Amino acid sequence: MFNLGISRANFRSTAVALGAIIGTLTFPHAAGAGPLPPSPFIMAPPAQTAPRLLTTPSQEEGVVAEMPARLKRQLVSYATREAPGTVIVDTSNTYLYLVLGHGQAMRYGIGVGRDGFTWSGVQSITKKSEWPDWIPPAEMVARQPYLPRYMAGGPGNPLGARAMYLGGTVYRIHGTNAPGTIGTRVSSGCIRLTNEDVADLYSRVNVGTKVIVLPMDRRADNSLGRRG
Repeated sequence: MFNLGISRANFRSTAVALGAIIGTLTFPHAAGAGPLPPSPFIMAPPAQTAPRLLTTPSQEEGVVAEMPARLKRQLVSYATREAPGTVIVDTSNTYLYLVLGHGQAMRYGIGVGRDGFTWSGVQSITKKSEWPDWIPPAEMVARQPYLPRYMAGGPGNPLGARAMYLGGTVYRIHGTNAPGTIGTRVSSGCIRLTNEDVADLYSRVNVGTKVIVLPMDRRADNSLGRRG
């Protein structure tokens, strides 16, 4: 009986002490005390940042498509009488050259207009825009009435990360959210680069830059370099 009495007393003491500890942890402030401090587990809203450049649509799934070697941005030998800073679009070969001078150019792989939508001529860059909004031209909407009338800039926008507008035309040099189309003829006349490449080109050219778009039957590497 004596031992049982001690066990019960010990049990009561332990229960009282445990209750006091729990009460201290759960109710650290008495009634009338100041407000509770904010919980350390409340997550602050993430900081807003500019959209990052995506290499391929499947990158989010951990799979990055490999760009064919010929379409990767690279420094090449290039003979031309055009001034450094000139942009030359080789429609036939799906290349864009930025003339650097001293017989060199930076070459980019591009996507160009599909059959019936290629064009040629000389224009200049009249406007530059980062993560541009897209307003499809009326002619495009007439052909494809399901298109949105407006799309805000961002990773899902078909103009991609940068756009350079050409003269008073509806054409642009821009990025793309479909990098698998580089090296193909699928656009309505605009010239597309990967987002990484268009950002690089964007940083190298200014408003007023001369842009020469060659017709399909002329190659920049076998005609433009020799012309006067």
